[in-house]
This record gives sequence, structure tokens and C-alpha cells, in this order.
Amino acid sequence: MSLDIRYATVDDVALVLRFIKELAAVEGLSHKVTATEEILAEQLFGEKKYAETILVYWDNEPVGFALFFHYFLTYLGKPSIFLENLYVIPEMRGRGIAKKIFSFLAEITLERGAECLDWCVLDSNVSARAFYEKIGASEENEWVMYSISGNKLKNLINKNDDFS
Repeated sequence: MSLDIRYATVDDVALVLRFIKELAAVEGLSHKVTATEEILAEQLFGEKKYAETILVYWDNEPVGFALFFHYFLTYLGKPSIFLENLYVIPEMRGRGIAKKIFSFLAEITLERGAECLDWCVLDSNVSARAFYEKIGASEENEWVMYSISGNKLKNLINKNDDFS
């Protein structure tokens, strides 16, 4: 049995989208997936690459992926890496694959001079949270994540309302 982790290429877009849809289904978020192969090809492999993707193979069969991007820590003046998604197909869990993915990402983080590797997890994903703590990650309680999207984002443009 062999495990192989490699960077995805534009030829892997269909597989990346499949894993995104499977992850969304597991998280109960299928209704949020609007990505297409065309969108992913442009955003991940086009002229401006917004994120990177690694694929994981077990005995030459695809079993998972991780998608990450760089961001900047202003207080430290250093880059960091944010892991947006990590997914291992359910029947392959418990074999150390996620730990290997994190090891691979840790190497990337250090090789690129990044300060840390960050990610979010659904509060309800108790097994993932336990795994993250087991590999040495700690929960950050100092920050609350906010998001604005869709029509609310559009409405924010040139809005002259008093926000107080």
C-alpha cells in the first residue's frame, strides 16, 4: 500500500470539483457549491492563481485533497498559509492520511518561510477537532470569524447609510 501526495494540475479539475462536492455533502453544505470545472480551472490554474491544491492517492486511487492559499500576518510582517479545505473519503479515514497531509502542508509552510498554518473547522465536527488537537493544533478563541457575501456585499458598495 502506497500513499502519494502531489500538486494538482489543470487536468485534475474534475477530480478537485468532485472532492469539493463530496466535502460539501458531508458538511451539509451542498446547496452552497456553485463552483464549476471552468471556474476552478481559471481560479486555480489561470493567469492569477488564487489557491493551490494537493491531491492524495492511495495505491494510485484518489482518496483526498487539500486546498490552501497564502495570506499575510500584518503584526508579524510575515506570510502564513490558510488551509481552506481538507477532505479524505470516508472509507479511507483512520489510516493516517490526514496526518500525512498535515505533514506535507507543514513542510510547505516552513519551506516558504510562512509563520504558521491556519484553518477553520465546523464547531460540530467533534472528531476533526479531536484529531487537530492530537496533532498539536490549538483552538484560537481570540477571534470571531465574520463574512459578508452575495447581495449584502453588493449593497455595501457605495452605501452611504449610517452604520452606527
